[in-house]
Amino acid sequence: MITFGYKASAEQFSPAELLRYSVLAEEMGFDSVFVSDHLQPWRHDGGHAPAALPWLGALGAATERIVIGTSVLTPTFRYHPAVVAQAFATLGCLFPGRVVLGIGSGESMNEAPLGIEWPEPKERFGRLKEAIELIKLLWSNDRVDFDGQYYRVDKATIYDRPERPVPLYIAGSGPAATRLAGRRGDGFITTSGKAPTLYTDTLLPAVREGAAKAGRDLADLDLLIEMKVSFDDDAKRAMDDCKFWGALALSPEEKTGVEDPVEMQRLADALPAERAASRFLVSSDPGEHVEGIKRYLDLGFTHLVFHAPGPDQERFLRLYGEHIIPRLKKLAG
Repeated sequence: MITFGYKASAEQFSPAELLRYSVLAEEMGFDSVFVSDHLQPWRHDGGHAPAALPWLGALGAATERIVIGTSVLTPTFRYHPAVVAQAFATLGCLFPGRVVLGIGSGESMNEAPLGIEWPEPKERFGRLKEAIELIKLLWSNDRVDFDGQYYRVDKATIYDRPERPVPLYIAGSGPAATRLAGRRGDGFITTSGKAPTLYTDTLLPAVREGAAKAGRDLADLDLLIEMKVSFDDDAKRAMDDCKFWGALALSPEEKTGVEDPVEMQRLADALPAERAASRFLVSSDPGEHVEGIKRYLDLGFTHLVFHAPGPDQERFLRLYGEHIIPRLKKLAG
């Protein structure tokens, strides 16, 4: 089954605005809403950072059918894994069958401002693996004792759990985390706009390899990709809308160690307009959007979550809901 979602950009909009847009996404035929979980945004001027956990509760109460989740939350520094397990079990009880926990290894700009020493990738990955193990134990057992390298619990119980555990999706941009998603996740999360060979030669083979090690097939996972799209009947507006998200075009080397939204904004604003828009599929032609998105469907992605960069999200949702989503659903059968 192919599903199409809306990315609620918590870095760009206030909690109430974001909720209104997400309710509209359901009305316009989107199947899911996934929210980012940031302590700090990518930009200081005009930036926002509503807390994802209470916001998801509000979203679930304000909607009826859409799947809701995080893309992504880091369960290893600001949150203890047991707190994440409790929070999403509660959401799963309130909105059964509608909640997804999407997790990743995190970014320093969301953790270091709290005085947390940002470790090397090996430790971040080790913490993520251990957090997944602990969350799954707490969702399936009573009186859990756990003494790991990074986390421990003593006779811990999550007292309110949904009948069916909340699906756990794992984000990855490299082979190790992606294999982990295939082995331990119910879904895999990545983002669009990167070199095509990254998907064909690295990420999708790694998911498949991880799934095989767990005795599963790739079809057993929901393959979610955040689609960076800027669509408007005014081509210049579609291009200009990407400026707010210029930080996405920065290379890992350019933004390594940048933990201040003011500095991240300075780096992003120094980019030429074309590079700032380079991660986005930018066009005023519905056919070009459908064709560009089809490439990801052909790769095997089953859950496409659309991230639009512009300030007028209502305009985007209505345009995409009217001109693009129906064509994609017809294409996907």
